[in-house]
Amino acid sequence: MKQWWRRWTYEVPLAIGDALWEVLVVQLAALLDRLTVRKVVAFIPVVILIGAYYHSIPIPPELMLIGDFLAYIDIFSVLILVGVLSRISTVLFVVKQAAARIAALAGSAPAWQRLDIRHRRQRGAPARPRRKPDQSDDARGYGGVWGEVVLA
Repeated sequence: MKQWWRRWTYEVPLAIGDALWEVLVVQLAALLDRLTVRKVVAFIPVVILIGAYYHSIPIPPELMLIGDFLAYIDIFSVLILVGVLSRISTVLFVVKQAAARIAALAGSAPAWQRLDIRHRRQRGAPARPRRKPDQSDDARGYGGVWGEVVLA
């Protein structure tokens, strides 16, 4: 009799308490950790429909439209995401092209002629003598490919 009393007054209530703790605290906390806003929003139309059928009252059209919108919110979010990604890919493409052009310009930089300002002429130094223009027939345009033109 003592064993029976101990079991029903001590062990059974402790087992029930442990089971309630497991379900109402541990598993509920795990469920809330996995719960996202998307899941809550997707569940709202289900709650509206269950409430309407349970009470057998007509649903106003506004609630139906809200339910439809919430049901299609995944499609809208995917379309918005695709639009954003296409703009990001376009921006990245333009940035890549600009970086390639800058790299090509920087690669050809040593070929640029630099101005040599280290060895300037002194202020009083004479200027270089200028060459006299060439007075040959070729320079005047009388010769060339067809030979000399003889002027009579």
